[in-house]
Amino acid sequence: MNYPAFFDQLPVITLYDPLAEFLGASEGGVLEYRYLDAVKLAGHSCPTVAAAWNMSRLALAALYEAELPCRGDIWVELRGRHDEGVTGVVANIVSLLTGAAGEGGFKGLGGRFQRQGLLQFAAAVPRELRFTRLDSGRWVDIACNTSVIPADPVMLQLLQQCLSGAADATVRRRFGELWQARVRCLLLEHGDDPEVFALSIGNRDS
Repeated sequence: MNYPAFFDQLPVITLYDPLAEFLGASEGGVLEYRYLDAVKLAGHSCPTVAAAWNMSRLALAALYEAELPCRGDIWVELRGRHDEGVTGVVANIVSLLTGAAGEGGFKGLGGRFQRQGLLQFAAAVPRELRFTRLDSGRWVDIACNTSVIPADPVMLQLLQQCLSGAADATVRRRFGELWQARVRCLLLEHGDDPEVFALSIGNRDS
């Protein structure tokens, strides 16, 4: 599989999943996720997929600091409705990384490992997403402002050609390159930029 080289330059998200350990899916329950995993899940790489990936990365790091984040022990609230804009796409990426799921999620084994009901839409949260640790109540609110990274002005013209069917292979390839260049800028150059990824931390009891 050939894909943009910058995918491999992005940080790997390492998690501990007690269910994976219990069922022998990985030694010690340690799982590693790469941006390519999110791309495969979504079927494409775009600013929305990239933002969801990086918001999850930053939130998990803030929630757990030096610890391995515990997949399946995180409650996720999304401000948008499930059918609103790109909320569903964001939720899929977040679910991949946190294990949090809605009504169709895993119901657990013997009262343990439940992921069903850990993903909530239309939540009254101040930012796009809230991640909360179930064990400690520590939470992170986070949002992404992709407008800070403008698209190449040529890209819109190329997009119109591609959608109309008038683009040849060279135009289609150039459009894809410019599209991924914006994703690359978001993740590599602004992945830790507080002007792009706004984050606040608190505790359930505070």
